[in-house]
Amino acid sequence: MSEHDRRQPEESSDATSESRDRNRFDCSSADFDALYGVHAGPLIQQAVLLTGRARLARRAVERAFQTAWQRWPEVRADPDPVGWVRAAAYEYALAPWRRLFPGLRPAERPRPGTPAPPPAAPRDHALLTAVLALPVPYRRTLLLHDGVGLGLHETAAEVEASTPAATGRLTHARECLAEQLPELGLKGLPPDRQGAVLHARLGALAASRPAVPPPAHEVRADAERRARLTTRTGFGATGLLAVVALAVSLGTPDGYRPPPRRPAMAAPYAPAAPPEPAAPSAAARATAPSAVRPTHRPSHHRKAGRAGRPGKSRHRSLPPGARLRPDVR
Repeated sequence: MSEHDRRQPEESSDATSESRDRNRFDCSSADFDALYGVHAGPLIQQAVLLTGRARLARRAVERAFQTAWQRWPEVRADPDPVGWVRAAAYEYALAPWRRLFPGLRPAERPRPGTPAPPPAAPRDHALLTAVLALPVPYRRTLLLHDGVGLGLHETAAEVEASTPAATGRLTHARECLAEQLPELGLKGLPPDRQGAVLHARLGALAASRPAVPPPAHEVRADAERRARLTTRTGFGATGLLAVVALAVSLGTPDGYRPPPRRPAMAAPYAPAAPPEPAAPSAAARATAPSAVRPTHRPSHHRKAGRAGRPGKSRHRSLPPGARLRPDVR
């Protein structure tokens, strides 16, 4: 068997695997393009009713489809791919920090090549204003149930609430619209009839605001570009942390050395005072009363002593505190 014959099966297997990967990629991109082409426009219209801002609605839907392309195997295997993308778009559009500083928002201008939306009818403008005045949880529940047409269980699952909580939000939203817009005729109608009226009105309001999404291949290219940028940013942050840690380790000494302790200040020298003589205790005075003889006595005592004791000599003066031993004979 020649060398050419041995290489031919390997080359054919490589070509087969490459063609299989290409077909799988083409199939995935075709499925994504089909999903995007059918649902991108209606999702933008729904996001406009949800936020009242056409540019934010368009950006939210584009970002949701970009995230879906990055996680396309997961989205494709989901039982409801449209619901996955819709939930991602609503979360992006209703982010809490987007409601801060409304005065700093840029003006809503259409992109080049995008036709300007026609002026809304007075009743459509009043309905949109009333819907936007609702709290965000009630507005989202109303749009999903009465606008999109989801059931109560599907609506509760998408807003991450229980079915009774979603029912309460829907009822409260309908009551608010009935009070603000009496021309809708919602008061006195059963819940099913109220839902049908709002579904028709919200659908007409969304259809009055046409949306032209960008091509699907641009969304996929932007998603791949964002993925590469995120990867490079992660590697750059990791490298920066490694460089900082290395610089800190090189600038730190080998071992820990406590700072030198300053010597305590010595007190100035002062000569010690001589101790005072201790007074004799009462017991000592009681046992030896004649051991201590006073050095000073009054003159009449001295004279009386010399007169009464003719044979004794005179005592010499002693320093204070001195003691004399008695004469031993």
